Amino acid sequence: MAIPVPLVEIGFDIVGFNAPFFTLDDPTKGLLDNTEFPLGGQIFYDVTDKVKSIATRRGKNRQLDEFDAGLANVLFDNNDRTFDPEYELSPYFGQVIPKRAIRISSGGNRIFTGVVDDWNLDYSPGGNSEASAASSDAFTLFNTQTLPAGTATAQLAGERVNAILDLPDVSWPESERDIELGQTQLGADVFPEDANVLEYLRQVARSEPGNVFMAADGKVVFSDRSPNSDGSTLTFADDGTGIPYQGLKVVYGSELLYNEIVLGSQFAGTFLAQDPTSIADYGVLNLTQIDLLTADATYLETLSAYYAIKYSQPEYRFESLDVVLDEVSPADQQTILGLEISDFVTIKFTPNGIPPAIVKIAEVIRIDHDITPDAHVVSILSLIHI
Repeated sequence: MAIPVPLVEIGFDIVGFNAPFFTLDDPTKGLLDNTEFPLGGQIFYDVTDKVKSIATRRGKNRQLDEFDAGLANVLFDNNDRTFDPEYELSPYFGQVIPKRAIRISSGGNRIFTGVVDDWNLDYSPGGNSEASAASSDAFTLFNTQTLPAGTATAQLAGERVNAILDLPDVSWPESERDIELGQTQLGADVFPEDANVLEYLRQVARSEPGNVFMAADGKVVFSDRSPNSDGSTLTFADDGTGIPYQGLKVVYGSELLYNEIVLGSQFAGTFLAQDPTSIADYGVLNLTQIDLLTADATYLETLSAYYAIKYSQPEYRFESLDVVLDEVSPADQQTILGLEISDFVTIKFTPNGIPPAIVKIAEVIRIDHDITPDAHVVSILSLIHI
């Protein structure tokens, strides 16, 4: 099978006769009431013909880690100096600058949305020149923003996320959100002066506990503490009963081994939970989160006891698997490209073909794409054993 067709688009604000803007008296661009040729502003230009490779990274490595900004790097052929900011004959002259919007798709599915942070140019004496667009998603923006001084409203976690995004200091569009209501009531905390927006959103997510991340389509996503695994999960299998995969990594270790849990909130108090059997076997391994915003003391006590059980033993889990898209059907390609962080998958693994198979249901917490003209590999990382 062929690999899905990639698409890289960069937002430029170009004025000139070649720009696809409304042009008075032009027989095509000058038609009134058209929607194809706007009056001006940013337009996304297809620059895929110059692309040599694409790499995107979104998600986190372990369940208790924080979601970081998604990253992408697009390598371009720059032999004709198209992406040289000093080359006046470039069609994008004056626009090859940081903070240009970038969209990356594959097979019609968006896999990354963000902005270009840096243009890196590599010139060789033989004339084989390259340019790369190092990009990140909106978490990088949130990490530069601060909250105004004030007091929050007591509300559910998802409502708090929306309230933060509504602040004039943040002003994130409602159309670019996918926010669940949440199930945990948060107290009316006072914002510390110049509190970091990204860190505060993470604090809200820990208090649920839920996930807050940037989706591939550029939306801010908040999912609550009850992940939706309804049994209709995508299945990866090595025995022909699901989508084939390569490069499966299995981890059995102590990365998520904790047997003494301390959870605290200024509204609900502090609670300690321990697993004596685990402590006897492994010694005391402490997990402390005392900056939570949870208002319900009963829930916080229950959560600490749940963590003490959940993380009390070393975990056997499928950490990651790789899928080579040109080795699966077009329908399966579309299914895989439609996967998002927080989705669930089923993994079936028969070590060395010796039954019985090991079957796990896992929540996706990281998705990477590596694309060249000859291959597209999707890596689904750090799958949480459910």
